[in-house]
Amino acid sequence: MIVTSSAFKQGEMIPARYTCDGENINPPLDFDDVPSSTVSIVVIVDGVDSSSGTMNHWIVWNIDFVEGIDENTVPGVEGVNDFNRISYCGPCPSEGTHQYYFMAYALETRLDFITGTGRNQIEDAMQPHILARGELMGEYRRSRKLSDFKEKG
Repeated sequence: MIVTSSAFKQGEMIPARYTCDGENINPPLDFDDVPSSTVSIVVIVDGVDSSSGTMNHWIVWNIDFVEGIDENTVPGVEGVNDFNRISYCGPCPSEGTHQYYFMAYALETRLDFITGTGRNQIEDAMQPHILARGELMGEYRRSRKLSDFKEKG
């Protein structure tokens, strides 16, 4: 399975539009070489360079077997991310260049979980049903540090 985006290529900078410095909306994603027996797709977005470890920015499942998802959409059922939100939370590093992985999983089934379910439950349930996996990595570096935005006391 191959994951690409019209917004950025593998290893390139993610446009600010898809980050906390912009509209903070999910980028468009395209899926190629998806097995024909796929019933649904799961998308998980992780930032791996946080000082607290890997941070989940988005998890969405039961995406219909499609060739891609449009930007600024909720194509399936969303779970709670590591920001305790049920939505896409784009890249927002405090400093330095960070890497973000947009991972897609083709499943042979749909997952029976409600909105707001946690990542661990989704990953445990999907493991025996994964037909294929693909990922797209993009980077983001803020032009200003997060501390530049804090009010001066």
